[in-house]
Amino acid sequence: MPGQVNRRPGGVVTVARVGGARVLGLVLGVVADGVLGDPRRCHPVAGFGAVASALERRVYADSRAAGVGYTAVLVGGVLGLGVAAERLLPRTLGTAVATWAVLGGTSLVREVAALGTSLEAGDTAGARARIPHLCARDPELLDAAGMARAGLESLAENTSDAVVAPLFWGAVAGVPGLLGYRAVNTLDAMVGYRSSRYERFGWASARLDDLANLVPSRIAATLFALAAPTVGGRPGEALAAWRRDAGGHPSPNAGPVEAAAAGALGVRLGGRTEYAYGVEERPVLGTGSPPEVGDLRRSVRLSRMVGAASALMAASIAARR
Repeated sequence: MPGQVNRRPGGVVTVARVGGARVLGLVLGVVADGVLGDPRRCHPVAGFGAVASALERRVYADSRAAGVGYTAVLVGGVLGLGVAAERLLPRTLGTAVATWAVLGGTSLVREVAALGTSLEAGDTAGARARIPHLCARDPELLDAAGMARAGLESLAENTSDAVVAPLFWGAVAGVPGLLGYRAVNTLDAMVGYRSSRYERFGWASARLDDLANLVPSRIAATLFALAAPTVGGRPGEALAAWRRDAGGHPSPNAGPVEAAAAGALGVRLGGRTEYAYGVEERPVLGTGSPPEVGDLRRSVRLSRMVGAASALMAASIAARR
């Protein structure tokens, strides 16, 4: 494994590995997310979103060229900040803080668990109030079954986007990877829609997000399959759903993840999906019954298992850098 060799007085040789500090930082960041969840005040992702919104108001035009420039300025600026942080801060500290800031796994499973609790109690209004925290669907158009499906699909996709992908990029590229990935994913969530306003302006952000998630989403789908037995499922069914159904999904990355999750849980996802900007007819993913409220708790357990496995994977990758 690569390393730097330092000689201390007296001829004692030590090997200082960049990977060791990165591994420790990633682990500390994962622990911080598990204990604390998202930062409650001055969340850096919210701050980035505010900057991105302000820039959009200044530079928006209904063209791909404007969107390319917008995306390049914001992502390039964040990458530069990440490079500076990695050089100026102790590597372990910088990696730990950045990992905690960009991970969203704990807050995600808390929201889905709370959605399940509201639905189980028959609190439809309370459940609908939680839907905007998970996805862009119109909660007023969803019944209990629709909210259960929305929560499960959002949990599957965001386990990849908010846990597996940032840990992967953190392991591969350290602080710049962590911050850069979160910038790309946040821009996709803000402007990467197929709406009349963003179809051209958001094109660059959406395509860059597709590229950044190409490998992590396949890792996430594999981990969903491997974790299937923890929720009473079978890896073979998850892999079969991935192979058979993922290609019909409009997203090249959400498709494998949601299909593998559907197969692991033994449920059927997809179908008519209503967003604020319009309606999409999603392909059917999986061969089971439509998800029920009780499946939300199973999906939370599955997501946590995938998150733990991805943390181990990231530590293994970082140790070899």
